[in-house]
Amino acid sequence: MNETDASRPLPRAERDTSRSRRLRFGPGLIIAASFIGPGTITTSVVTGASYGFALAWTVLFSIIATIILQEMSGRLGIATRLSLGEALRTVFASRIARMAMVVLVVAAIGIGGASYAGGDTTGTALALSTVTGIDQRIIVIVVIAFIGALLWTGSYKAIEVVLTVLVVILGLIFVVTVVVVQPPISEMLKGLFVPTIPSGSLLVAIALIGTTVVPYNLFLQSSLVQEKWGKGDVEESLKESRRDTVLSISVGGVITLAVMATAFGGMYVKGMTAETAEDMTQALEPLLGSAAPWVFATGLFAAGFTSAVAGPLGAAYAISGTLGLSTDLKAKPARIIWISVLVIGGIFAVTGINPVQIIILAQAANGLLLPIIAAFLMIVMNNRRLMGRYRNGVVANILGWLICLVVTGLAVFQLADLFGAWG
Repeated sequence: MNETDASRPLPRAERDTSRSRRLRFGPGLIIAASFIGPGTITTSVVTGASYGFALAWTVLFSIIATIILQEMSGRLGIATRLSLGEALRTVFASRIARMAMVVLVVAAIGIGGASYAGGDTTGTALALSTVTGIDQRIIVIVVIAFIGALLWTGSYKAIEVVLTVLVVILGLIFVVTVVVVQPPISEMLKGLFVPTIPSGSLLVAIALIGTTVVPYNLFLQSSLVQEKWGKGDVEESLKESRRDTVLSISVGGVITLAVMATAFGGMYVKGMTAETAEDMTQALEPLLGSAAPWVFATGLFAAGFTSAVAGPLGAAYAISGTLGLSTDLKAKPARIIWISVLVIGGIFAVTGINPVQIIILAQAANGLLLPIIAAFLMIVMNNRRLMGRYRNGVVANILGWLICLVVTGLAVFQLADLFGAWG
């Protein structure tokens, strides 16, 4: 594709001017739903209870970094009509480089997706089992069936609507709990804008960043924007996509900070500690009474379900595109991939197999994958032949490469710790 191909608007007859395609929220909210899972909730609770709001700046950094990288991915999808996986195959023509990329992406995202699908499904089922008393394994099977039915439709609109509703519920729950708990505002502002790393908190800080800046989301965004704005005018679609990315991912950041602030005000200031997300229920009981378990379980369920959907979805888009297969969710390759990820995750959850070692391996792979995929994205976004006038400018390049350096440094610390745990 040459420069004029990337920059030429579609014929007017092909433009989609339907207001339903111009909703304020779209793919960005699915990305937010993806990174707000049980792991993020648990990490935020433990962080808030252990360190107050001292590490809130890591969430702010993560949100800014995610917005910058996801904007590039969205711009790639809209300007070229290619997913990130397809673009990588185009830019890296060398067979050896392409094979290395394929192995890396399939291994890291495939293994990671299955492992985290098990964790997300378990978190979803645990939330309902805690308050209903129903066997967790039965709930896992029902949840897997619902997720499978949703993805089987192959309908972007249906997936978007379901995840949007759940994210709104999730946001309302934790924003309301912050209002009820009333944490110290001055301490919250200090934690947001004055970076500090309390003793023993380095790995927690890395975990907070790692749960937000997710490798497969870069593949997911470039595909989803085509589902949402694939027939629209390029310039108008880019404006809509950027607005959606900034607003939606900021919403995700607010939810993460709200969870941390709730644990800060409800536990840290009272000298209470937390080892799991469920521990915060005790802190909320004096304020919410008997409704506390239901309120928190609903929030944890929404977080788990959204991530459990987004994980297999992201794996399907990433692996299909990288292998040069159809990324249509109704196509056989995509269905085989998301079904495999979902089933393996379900097996972990139903049988009670402890996927800790696999999750450690997946985290190590993702820790290595993120800086590499971010660097690949930067290379693609600077390819004049592919991107034309939509390639990165000076500011985007400075910010993008700075993020690459930061996540590379974090990956070194993370991998060192994970290999230590593995040993």
